[in-house]
Amino acid sequence: MARKVTYRDAGVDIDAGDAFVEELKRINPAIGGFGGFVPIPKGYEEPVMVLSTDGVGTKLLIAKELRVFDTIGIDLVAMVVNDIVTSGARPLAFLDYYAMDKLRVAESAEIMKGIVAGCAQAGCQLIGGETAELPGIYPKGGFDLAGFAIGVVEKAHAIDGSKVKAGDVVIGLPSSGIHSNGYSLARRVLLDGKKKPRGARRREVLEMMIRPTSIYVKPMLKLLRKVDVHGIAHITGGGLPGNLVRVIPKKLRAVLDPAKWDVPEVFKLIEDQGPVAAAEMYRVFNMGIGMCIVVDRRDAKETLTILRRNSVHALEIGHIEKGPPGVVIEGVSE
Repeated sequence: MARKVTYRDAGVDIDAGDAFVEELKRINPAIGGFGGFVPIPKGYEEPVMVLSTDGVGTKLLIAKELRVFDTIGIDLVAMVVNDIVTSGARPLAFLDYYAMDKLRVAESAEIMKGIVAGCAQAGCQLIGGETAELPGIYPKGGFDLAGFAIGVVEKAHAIDGSKVKAGDVVIGLPSSGIHSNGYSLARRVLLDGKKKPRGARRREVLEMMIRPTSIYVKPMLKLLRKVDVHGIAHITGGGLPGNLVRVIPKKLRAVLDPAKWDVPEVFKLIEDQGPVAAAEMYRVFNMGIGMCIVVDRRDAKETLTILRRNSVHALEIGHIEKGPPGVVIEGVSE
């Protein structure tokens, strides 16, 4: 009699999936049910739920080459919860979607450890997710990550940029590096270009590129309890011009002075080695500023003090003025 074909023969290993679930339960005991319960914290009169989703993008290829998987989980959480807090919301719960060609339990466990660590940094709960083996869709060794989060904010305290006015100050929160956007350009220039690095130098560049995305949630929530923040922008794809403009009302513009902050070395390397035009750099990357906060000038000093007390070396980097809508980076031509 011919041997019966199994799901494993088709590329999906149920036993490996079960082993991974058991490992997940060890990492985070809350995981395992068909759904997660998220209680709304007490004290809200009119709570509004805020939801967001994002991924890590081609930064996954850096992790794959380095064989370092515990930081991209932090990136995944960061990209979502940093978006949530821009509304003034507190992230409550996080879910992940992790798909690959074939489940590799040890590698997958490292990714999940990063997600758990990211949730701890953000003060939210990992309540579940989905792990999918998809042979035929992903190449050998290929995988992808997506994250989803839910947060809550008092409706009267929700931040949408409508309070932003001329004379306000822009405060910048430093990034840890590239974060999780622009890696297609960064990889082409730094890893695959004419000056393609090899050996120890290549590893040095890869380690520079894999630094996890900063999570700003806890210091931001402390700030929001003390200061009337007018607008918050998470600087992701589109850079400073493409993101800060989203919280600035019509007939106003932001003017930023790049001399006010240090641009991380990785961006200088990309710009020089490309070469990449300065305007393109600011349009693609965060250039050293991972989040912008807009406050009344009278609140600028207190804002800086609170953030610095919470280990964020925030800086005043610009102001809001009347003018054509947009973001002006002084000294950077279009």
